[in-house]
Amino acid sequence: MRFRLIIISLFFLLSGLYSTLSAQLIPVEDQKEFVDSLKKELDYGPYFGLYKDNYFTVGTAPFRKPTAMNSDVKFQISLAIRLTDTVLPWDSFVFLMYTQKTLWNVFQNSMPMRDLNFNPGIGWSKPFFSKDRYVGKLTLLVEHESNGRDGDESRSWNRISIYGSTIIDEWLMVHAKFWIPVIDGMNNKDILDYCGIYQHGVVITTPNKKFSFGITGVKRKGWNLNFNTIFDFSWRVHEKSNLNLFAQYYNGYGENLLDYNQFHSRLRVGIIFKPKFFSEF
Repeated sequence: MRFRLIIISLFFLLSGLYSTLSAQLIPVEDQKEFVDSLKKELDYGPYFGLYKDNYFTVGTAPFRKPTAMNSDVKFQISLAIRLTDTVLPWDSFVFLMYTQKTLWNVFQNSMPMRDLNFNPGIGWSKPFFSKDRYVGKLTLLVEHESNGRDGDESRSWNRISIYGSTIIDEWLMVHAKFWIPVIDGMNNKDILDYCGIYQHGVVITTPNKKFSFGITGVKRKGWNLNFNTIFDFSWRVHEKSNLNLFAQYYNGYGENLLDYNQFHSRLRVGIIFKPKFFSEF
C-alpha cells in the first residue's frame, strides 16, 4: 500500500514540475482557431453554463459482494455565472459558482439521500495566451462547503483557494489547487487530516477528444505520503454530442462531508456532461 502511494506521489510531483518548467506549449494543429474560439467565449459569453463536470453514476465497492450498504448513486451538478458583461483589466473576469454533490442510497429501504454537499463560491479568473496559443488559467476562489445539517451531523468549512491549469500538449493538461482553510464546523475540526490541504492531477485526452483519462490526488495533512485518489475515464459517444459515458474510481477519505473521516473505495459508472472547453477541479 505504501509503495503504491509513493509511486502515485512521484507521478504527481513530476507532472507538476514539468508543467512549471514548460514556458512554451508544443504547437498543435488548429491552435489559433481554438484560441480565437476561447477568447470569443470569454469576451461575449455565454454568461451561464457548466463549471465542474456534471455526472450521474451508480456503483459499489470493488472486489466485494455488492450489497445495499456498499452500493449507491453519486451525482454532481455544477454551474457558474459571470458577473460582468465584459472582461475586466488583464482580460480577467469574476464569476459565481455553485456545485452540489449527492450520495444517494437507492438500494436501501425508502431510498434515502445519504448526504448532500453544497459548495457555493465567488472567483476571479485570468486566462493566459502566448503567441496565439492558450497557456493556461489562474483562478482565485473563495468558497464555502457544508452539508446543510444541524446537530451532530453538521459539517462545514471555508477555503480561500488558488487554482491553476496548464495545457502541456493537445493531449495533456496538468492542474493544481492549493487552499487556506477556515474551519468553522464544530464537528469537523480535523477535516484537513482527511479532506486534505492541496490537490493536483493530470488529464490525458486523445487528439479527437473521444476518450479522456484523469487522475487527481488530494494530499491529506501530514508529512507521510497519504493521498485520496480519484481515477476517471470518459468516452464521448458522438462528436456532435456532449454526452459522455463515464467511469470513476474513488479511493480514500473525504468523498462526502458527513463521512469525511471514513475510508471509501467505490467504482461507479454512468454518464457525464462536460464544460465546453475545460473542466474545473
